[in-house]
Amino acid sequence: MRTELTGLLGIKYPIIQGGMAWVAEYHLAAAVSQAGGLGIIGAANAPAQWVRDQIRKTRELTDKPFGVNVMLMSPYAEEVAQVVAEENVAVVTTGAGNPEKYMELWKSRNIKVIPVVASVALAKRMERSGADAVVAEGCESGGHVGESTTMALVPQVADAVSVPVIAAGGIGDGRGIAAALMLGAKGVQMGTRFVVTKECQVHENYKEKVIKAKDIDTRVTGRSTGHPVRTLRNEMTKKYLELENKGASLEELEYLTLGALRKAVQEGDVKNGSVMSGQIAGLVKEEMTCQELIESLVKEADSLLMGAKNYA
Repeated sequence: MRTELTGLLGIKYPIIQGGMAWVAEYHLAAAVSQAGGLGIIGAANAPAQWVRDQIRKTRELTDKPFGVNVMLMSPYAEEVAQVVAEENVAVVTTGAGNPEKYMELWKSRNIKVIPVVASVALAKRMERSGADAVVAEGCESGGHVGESTTMALVPQVADAVSVPVIAAGGIGDGRGIAAALMLGAKGVQMGTRFVVTKECQVHENYKEKVIKAKDIDTRVTGRSTGHPVRTLRNEMTKKYLELENKGASLEELEYLTLGALRKAVQEGDVKNGSVMSGQIAGLVKEEMTCQELIESLVKEADSLLMGAKNYA
């Protein structure tokens, strides 16, 4: 499965693990990279020293390329951006903002910069500012979402830019990978599927919630605030949507979700916490190692793509 992306990033397979806040730490990132994909450390709202420690711990477990996801709305974003440069991380992915102010710094260290985008306009702007690739993320994904679906967004972005496009959102097996490549993507980014791996350090309750999820079990909260988030439905989402429908203030809604992701990920409170997950949760049936998962994904995608080639 060699593509333009594998050559660009120096990885074996065109599979990137999403930089999920409170989930994507060094155990998971190292395991994904060691298995031939690109592991990502999610910096989220963490301070710079935590990110530096995570980078160094990842290097103790793998000599393969890995990256850091910088959430640009974080109060520590500037410090984290500097740490990423100082540590000479191979790849930076970005979300929740515009990374243009850090481009010169990162590019001066030969760091590959891959912003996550939800529109053609933003993809074109990121290409002009020097991005090496873009992640076109559809609204099927977990966490913060846009409006366009992956099926609609990816080919339009692929037609609009010359840098490699990575598809994200709604991809959970080899069929999704094959479909993404057929749409013009050069690789995929997967989040939810990597949550249910043995190396992922989230609470077992969180993993079990994803495994038991059905196709209709995600909800999007926060549309009224302009910051929609996809999670698995539970008591928290029920209360949130009730308040939102009643026209609750931003303060009331934020209070309900304060620390909710950490509550689910670390404490295992999947009733009142925020269990971020994409719509592909219904496809996730078992926990396996990152090596087993990536090998099965590649085998299935290869078989489908070869079949399509022979059919043609």
